[in-house]
Amino acid sequence: MARALPCFSLCSLTCLLVLAMTIPVCAAVAPSSPAPPPQGAQTPEKRITPDQAQELFKSVDALLHFASSTTGLAIQSPVKRALSSRAEVEAYLRDKLNDDKDAKRMEQSEVVLKKFGLLDRDFQLRPFLMELLKEQIAGYYDPKTKTVYILNWVDTETQKPVLVHELTHALQDQRVHLETWSDQTPEDMSHNASEDNEHLARDEMDTARDAVTEGQAMAVFVNYALRPSGQTLLTAPEIVQKMEDQMNSTADSPVLARAPLLLSQSLIFPYQEGLGFTQDLWMDKGRDAAFAGALDHPPSSSWEVMNPRYYEQHRQAPVLLMPNIHPLVDARYRPIDIGQIGQLDLRILATLYGGPSAARKLTPAWDGGIYWAGQLRSATAQQQSQTGSVALLYLSAWTSAAAARMFASLEARELALKYDNVRPIPQQDGEDRVYSTSEGMVLIRIQNRMVFVAESFELDTARKLAELLLGAQGEGEMRMAGEVAPGGAGSTTGAIPAHAVTASTLSAPFAHFFASCGWMKAAMPRVGAR
Repeated sequence: MARALPCFSLCSLTCLLVLAMTIPVCAAVAPSSPAPPPQGAQTPEKRITPDQAQELFKSVDALLHFASSTTGLAIQSPVKRALSSRAEVEAYLRDKLNDDKDAKRMEQSEVVLKKFGLLDRDFQLRPFLMELLKEQIAGYYDPKTKTVYILNWVDTETQKPVLVHELTHALQDQRVHLETWSDQTPEDMSHNASEDNEHLARDEMDTARDAVTEGQAMAVFVNYALRPSGQTLLTAPEIVQKMEDQMNSTADSPVLARAPLLLSQSLIFPYQEGLGFTQDLWMDKGRDAAFAGALDHPPSSSWEVMNPRYYEQHRQAPVLLMPNIHPLVDARYRPIDIGQIGQLDLRILATLYGGPSAARKLTPAWDGGIYWAGQLRSATAQQQSQTGSVALLYLSAWTSAAAARMFASLEARELALKYDNVRPIPQQDGEDRVYSTSEGMVLIRIQNRMVFVAESFELDTARKLAELLLGAQGEGEMRMAGEVAPGGAGSTTGAIPAHAVTASTLSAPFAHFFASCGWMKAAMPRVGAR
């Protein structure tokens, strides 16, 4: 939702931008390149001195007080601080990839993401993630050790803006215990309709909560950057839009520049949309609502984050109903993934399928989406990594029949990019669009404001699934997440069912994993706008 901002002159806005851009960039930004060393020689990495490290250690307390005074979040205890080398940071990232629950979710869902067309068939996720993190990591606070880590190869003034961002996470942690608060996705697999729907009600909570924490930390960073001018996030709001626009640029991030859209958008979303969310709340409802209030009563979906006024009005995202499909699919397929297609997921899909123009038209028209993926029980170990072993269904709802038809057309057009030998099969009744592909049949059915898609099921099964899912939604308004989630969608204390499925929205594991690793370089303003 567009934010109503006060007007500034071009001159004053330019001055503010110059000020913010001259704040040194994070650890991941390379300095200007010196003359190349002689062949075979290695230039030793410059590291801060022990005295400089001590200066940074001392600055932590002042920066923590700045973050506290900005957010209104109380300092309940001192924050531990430690110096970290590049090798130690890389070891930390490797451990995250090996042990993190979201990293495992990403790898487990890799074949489903390829089936959706979100990743290329030959894309190798794990090595690319490590390469991306090594490029992007700027600094981090670890809620397990309650420690903010200072990087020993980055000068002291460069690290202070990073520290004030990360120390905001320390304050959040002291209020809500981030390790459990930010992880609402259950781990077990579901096997029946009741368990399916219990999970769907909670699917986007992690994504929304990451946007809250990162958006708040970005707001503190903006105020820190603007201190010399006497301006703040509230008095110079246009600079936020400029910073958000910069996050879409990959000019100084070569690895991010070649990342699939799913990864780049998942990485940026908590910072970009979270900053706008925090700014809107702060301007509309005041500081306490934007910080403590959003932590105590967080949004439950990317839809609320992308539309802050809906959150302010206590509106929650629609959640489509998953009927009992198990009698139709269980004999042939084992479930491997189930989840919502949130508004963020839809924006990514629409951009891939139809480009930015289609995404601008369709994203506001999103009104809910769910998917289910199963793998052939007969698939061999080698076949399990191939999309031909996966059958996928996807139901989306729209605010208008025109938007539904537009999305269905994009889905049909995308088939030729995902599969070989795509051929339309004429239908007598004209109700369904049916295609044969190299991986089996595809069914697309439009019913009023809904679009059902089934890929690689037998055609008879696909039609039965279409009848079941479309018939289950009824004709009235969609149910809301808070109506079905135990404890309410905004609750921080509701019991999580132990038997819910592991998967979440398509982007959620990526967004949550990136946010848990630390502050990413792409989220910071860059030097050079003079």
